[in-house]
Amino acid sequence: MIYVCSLARLSATVAETEARHIVTLINDETRVPRPASVRAEDHLFLGMHDIAAELEGFNAPGEAHVRELITFVKRWPREKPIVVHCWAGISRSTAAAIITAAALNPDRDERAIAQAVRDSSPTASPNLRLIALADQQLGRKGRLIAAVDRIGRGVDAFEGVPFVLDLN
Repeated sequence: MIYVCSLARLSATVAETEARHIVTLINDETRVPRPASVRAEDHLFLGMHDIAAELEGFNAPGEAHVRELITFVKRWPREKPIVVHCWAGISRSTAAAIITAAALNPDRDERAIAQAVRDSSPTASPNLRLIALADQQLGRKGRLIAAVDRIGRGVDAFEGVPFVLDLN
């Protein structure tokens, strides 16, 4: 199971789910305290801003971020849930949850993954740059991009509705 939340809900979500792995997608300047129940090597910190294109002075999501994410989730033992979060739990984290589901289940239909996210969270607005980079790296031939385009942008919010994404 993949749990998606905001930074504000990270500690509570890890405690409630007994997760032992965390993916953080947030800008480099933000301090993210790692819950004591999660070992340092089981916490992936991907420093990036929530932007969809290169912008001077900002760290856009890049190919290396997506590669690190895919490598990290493929070594996750799946005995306990994983928690994926960003600042608000709306864009970077929802994209990372979709990427995780697609990477760990290559035969799963992209539309089903995206629709499961939409059904679980009306606020989910996956970062399109992360999705496009993952689509290429996972060999999804544009299907991941099309699936996310199909669900559209979520409703506006300051904090996303936390949700769970099943791997199957």
